[in-house]
Amino acid sequence: MEKKLKQHPSNLVKIVLFGPESTGKTTLSVQLSAHYKTACVPEFSRAYLQEKWDKTKKVCEIKDIIPIANGQMKLENKLAKEANKLLICDTDLLETKVYSEAYYDGFVDKELEKYALENQYDLYLLTYIDTPWEADDLRDRPTQREEMFMAFKHALDKYKKPYILLKGDKKTRFHQAVKEIDQLLKK
Repeated sequence: MEKKLKQHPSNLVKIVLFGPESTGKTTLSVQLSAHYKTACVPEFSRAYLQEKWDKTKKVCEIKDIIPIANGQMKLENKLAKEANKLLICDTDLLETKVYSEAYYDGFVDKELEKYALENQYDLYLLTYIDTPWEADDLRDRPTQREEMFMAFKHALDKYKKPYILLKGDKKTRFHQAVKEIDQLLKK
């Protein structure tokens, strides 16, 4: 399993959208990839868990975490080959780790933890909870948004990951993200 969770080496600038559910990560990742004409790595867990829900009406279980992590890294490594100097990731293994801890009483698979911390990204865009909640089959914590946001922020602080906090409407977030990414691309 080890190689499945490892990031392939590249010279790309890698950006991760990071934060709790229903905070605009997917919308912004699609906007950014279109703006920069580059690949966008979708959130593997959405498709995986929606398919599970549609078939069984069951939500994520602890046994789903590693298949989700494997699927996420497979997508990232594949799309990195198609990217143009920059790769936009709608999530990463650190986000999967945070969810695992939050939903399974602090449990995190050792391999997931290892690669969640080893895989490298140039910037995390932490999305705040000032966007309207949008319910769907998979989102289940509308009353715990602040708690979940703090779990994501704590992970970035604890592991000293480079990040900026995005607040405001879609346009404001987009312009702030572009400003930061442009600075990274100039380096």
